[in-house]
Amino acid sequence: MAEEQAIIIQVVKMQQNSTRAFLLVALSLVHLNGCAAPLALTLLGVGAGVTTGTAVSYTMDGIAYRTFTAPLPQVERATLTALNDMGMAIEGTEKTDEGKAIKAKGLERQIEIELQAISSKTTRIRTVAKDGIFFKDRATATEIILQTERILGKA
Repeated sequence: MAEEQAIIIQVVKMQQNSTRAFLLVALSLVHLNGCAAPLALTLLGVGAGVTTGTAVSYTMDGIAYRTFTAPLPQVERATLTALNDMGMAIEGTEKTDEGKAIKAKGLERQIEIELQAISSKTTRIRTVAKDGIFFKDRATATEIILQTERILGKA
């Protein structure tokens, strides 16, 4: 348990540099026994994602997401405005079981955005910017969320 707490403290202190945090947790995986491995994997996600200093989080494969305290229609309008402000061509929107899906296109980027209503006043945005078949552009996905946040702040 003390070893796990030490790892947590080290990861928190190293959030300014995601590369060092990633390496620390990866190396810790080698030394931890089986019951502590899930904790290390969780820390791996924290170390690799939240270190940018923004409120945007990431999955291990480059998908950006954030939850806003705003109703889905308001987040949808802000997202569409953000895409327009960024010069992205909106290819379409469709209703999903959980909310809305938006598809857009930039130069050499396919943008996929999912809006999920968490409650009547809370919406989660999930953004993927695909750069070709295999790569994801985390910076562009993050910028879409940050621009959406900026627009919501003006509302």
